[in-house]
Amino acid sequence: MSAALRARGWTVHPCGQGTYPPAVCEALRQTRSALRYFPDLIAARGSDLITIDAKDRMPSTHTDRYAISTDTINAGLLFTAAHAPTPLYYVFGDLKVLTPAEVIHYTGHALRHRSGAFHLVRTEQAHRLDDVFGSVGAAAAA
Repeated sequence: MSAALRARGWTVHPCGQGTYPPAVCEALRQTRSALRYFPDLIAARGSDLITIDAKDRMPSTHTDRYAISTDTINAGLLFTAAHAPTPLYYVFGDLKVLTPAEVIHYTGHALRHRSGAFHLVRTEQAHRLDDVFGSVGAAAAA
């Protein structure tokens, strides 16, 4: 994801659990803190600032849906409210993009996982990566 954003002219820096030492990650696993769900990346292009949470590791093996935990969505909504106007984007393995609010909207009428712990997200209504972050050609031309 970082390379795709850089190719579109974004400066990208990792954040969240992927940057923490193992002891901190283990402690976070033992808590319900929203810090567990902090975005994976922060990026800037000019005065635009965005955050990204990559969701490429949760595809269903039987459908074309991705599973996002309800806790992740709730933390994403809180993050978006607390850090407005900086958006949070979920980027899926097929390079489609949704915000936490869009996930709620698009899955509100859909079947949820039996446990209620996951939203099963189809990306057919999601935004294309180029539409949200710009195209590779446009970044090179700028």
